[in-house]
Amino acid sequence: MGDYRVPKVVDHDQRRVELVRATWRIIAREGIDRATMRGIAAEAGFANGALKPYFPSKSELLTYAFGYVFDQTNARIAEAVGGLRGMAALRAFGLEVLPLDDERLDEARIVIPFWQAAANDAEKARIHARSMEQWRRTLEKHVGEALSGDARRQADPVQAAGALLNYLLGAQVAAVLLPAGSSPRELTAQLDGWLASLGAAPAPGAGREP
Repeated sequence: MGDYRVPKVVDHDQRRVELVRATWRIIAREGIDRATMRGIAAEAGFANGALKPYFPSKSELLTYAFGYVFDQTNARIAEAVGGLRGMAALRAFGLEVLPLDDERLDEARIVIPFWQAAANDAEKARIHARSMEQWRRTLEKHVGEALSGDARRQADPVQAAGALLNYLLGAQVAAVLLPAGSSPRELTAQLDGWLASLGAAPAPGAGREP
């Protein structure tokens, strides 16, 4: 009799996620330079050379990893923010981006080398710019909600959103490079301090000489 076994169906998207997570583990333990294609394959339990159908190069793997991290963070943001508005929405957004646990710290370790690559790669720079523009627009919306109805405490939503975004990205770098001063408690306190200062922002032009 012939062999009528059904061929195993390979979930290619799941395989890519496995490779991304293997990349995270190596970077977390040893740094980006040690995350070779051979090492990533071994970490994921793949045969040497089995990565090629999924990621022809380490550069493409890193780009996919960044996109995956961004999607994961956005999923958490969507769930945490829900129907929140204003200050509550800004705080929930910030808490999902800040590296407050091991998973989010590993995400920071992925995005930092991606930023380095994007500095010299136009396509990666475009991917990062699109991602950050999406976050900036969301933050501007929630800043506007937080400030509406209080003419005495108006701030520029564009500048405020940019400042918050810069803090969140900088906190990812600090958590990786300066962990002693970037505990979850400290990062959360810094976020709350920023939100408090936004609520006390003076009206445009306040304090200027006439």
